[in-house]
Amino acid sequence: MTVLLAGCSGTAGDPGKAEKRDVSASASARASGGAASGPFAEATETLDPDPARLPKTRAAALDLIGRVIADPDSFGPGVVKRSPYESDPDTWPVLGEDCVWQQQKPAHSVLATLSRSFEVPAEAGKGPVRLAATVTVHRAREDAAWEVAESIEESMRCPTQQLREGELIGSLVAGAQFGGEANQNNSDDFLSEAGQYQSSEVGGPHYYAWQQAQVQQFTLAVTGKGAKGRAQREIDDLVVQAQAAMLVQLRSAVEKQS
Repeated sequence: MTVLLAGCSGTAGDPGKAEKRDVSASASARASGGAASGPFAEATETLDPDPARLPKTRAAALDLIGRVIADPDSFGPGVVKRSPYESDPDTWPVLGEDCVWQQQKPAHSVLATLSRSFEVPAEAGKGPVRLAATVTVHRAREDAAWEVAESIEESMRCPTQQLREGELIGSLVAGAQFGGEANQNNSDDFLSEAGQYQSSEVGGPHYYAWQQAQVQQFTLAVTGKGAKGRAQREIDDLVVQAQAAMLVQLRSAVEKQS
């Protein structure tokens, strides 16, 4: 069953994990049981990993992340790296009781995690689109499932979230799809959020999109933050394309080989 998690009012910003989040009018459609699209439109097979290819150490997890996580080409033409490009792998974003994201030491369940930052540069009449991708490798599949459960709880607990100083997200509508539902067959769980983003730099509110897929002991997430002159569909397409690329790369990295 596809579940609509929340439609929260609030002001519309995210470090790593909020940088870890096809949302749009289409997100609402998907969240409420519409046809699958985005990274699941062509997916028909559940991942069957080779246990020998699954990482069991931090070094192996970091190596796998390097082969799976999005780069600028994963989003398509016109996307470039932002600086700093990569997060500190010794930090882990946590949403505090005050609904402010903070960087802390990764949980024991995390073998390794990494976020990368990108953008579509500003051009005539259009502001910059800020993008991020995050891959986390947990010690066990159950740990990854708990991360997804926490993401659901965060959406409901904090209708407005401060990503970092001067950045807010709010008015979130969140949806969850379990594996096997509505042609969603290449992840165990899939979450999406759509809402509003505003910052002291680009103003707002602008469109905000986040999606997260859990596959085995892995979570893969992509964030898109809109700006002046940027269409909602443009942000959704960027997010979906990068998520699909990472899912393909994960399959290539861990699936059983014939």
